Amino acid sequence: MTWHLMAAEAPQNIILRVIEADRVRKLKLSSRPASVDAVIEILKEQLELDCDFSLQYKDPDFDGKLTCLVDIEELPQKACVHISVRQDSSSLASTDTLSDVSSPERLSRWPPGPLQIPTFAFDVELTLRDGNAEFEKNERPLQLSRDQKHNILDKLASTIYGFKAYPSDKEIAMVAEALVRKHPCLIEAGSDNGWDGWKNSIKFKMGNYRTKMRRAGCQEVAVNAGKRSRKNPENEPSHSNIKRPKCAEVNFLPNFPQGEDPSSLDLLRQAIVEEVKKTERNLPLISKMMQNTFALRRQTIVMSCPPVKELMDLWPALHMQSEVYVEFQRITNQNLPNTFYAELDRHTPRLMALFRQKASKTEKTADALANIFKVHDTQELHDVHTKAYHCSPCPS
Repeated sequence: MTWHLMAAEAPQNIILRVIEADRVRKLKLSSRPASVDAVIEILKEQLELDCDFSLQYKDPDFDGKLTCLVDIEELPQKACVHISVRQDSSSLASTDTLSDVSSPERLSRWPPGPLQIPTFAFDVELTLRDGNAEFEKNERPLQLSRDQKHNILDKLASTIYGFKAYPSDKEIAMVAEALVRKHPCLIEAGSDNGWDGWKNSIKFKMGNYRTKMRRAGCQEVAVNAGKRSRKNPENEPSHSNIKRPKCAEVNFLPNFPQGEDPSSLDLLRQAIVEEVKKTERNLPLISKMMQNTFALRRQTIVMSCPPVKELMDLWPALHMQSEVYVEFQRITNQNLPNTFYAELDRHTPRLMALFRQKASKTEKTADALANIFKVHDTQELHDVHTKAYHCSPCPS
């Protein structure tokens, strides 16, 4: 959380203009505080802040570069001061350095219902609030400025990218519909449903946002760079062989952990191979090294598409059931056993019907199935929880 404070000192007092995401405050100080701690205490009281923070100011001696404020006399009469909230060190602590390497970039799946529309810039939220009130009275759509529409689209693209880089056409339509439902003043008069134009704008913005992320070095979209262009007419077409996540993949191609590269991660991979060969394996160590090398493993799968046997030779820890479960969790953010058994329960009635049809035949396999179902039906007869689904409701 960061606020910008514009300070202008009069002969007898100091005036602070505090700007934050959702409000603007003006503070008057009768005199210059005696110390930096005194300034912090005043700001805590006036702004009702209950967290610890430090102060930084734009130092004119260094071309306005931010400098920590340690002496109150260093603060110019007219200054721009930043409040930087200190993070709780306990939340950042780790048990050891090996486990303190990056986790998958995305920790959430695409929501099952409508996407939660984020909060936009303060001025945009004010305009939307007034626009919604006017629309409720007169049903008059709001006319946004170019900058305001840019802020809305940029915030939506950032939110969508937090779930997936390549949303489907249906998902983009859901976002556009949710936007107009939350802010009715944004409805489009000439559209059949009121949000077709927003859908096209969001779709175009997502393309621009992927380009920005690719230039920033995001591997998930950078893997699709280098297609045919004017400068490279011999490359493959821009829309061919696009590498994008499958339906259930949330973390498709994460970046390498900070300070790591393919060679350093390959050393960890070799350490995993040696550890798996041991009779008494250090399972916690294997788990940590598998987590740290997740990005390298995904790069190998996405870029090289090796055969399963070759992949298992490179990563023998994937022969372990526990590591298969954890790897599935990393890729999909879902628990494999729970997901499997839930789907099995959903399909069991249909499977039972198919097996009973098979058991009605006179072959040897049918006899075996008939014996299995005989045991199953006997157990079901004495199972109160199972029979409860088949009992008729009690008369009232």
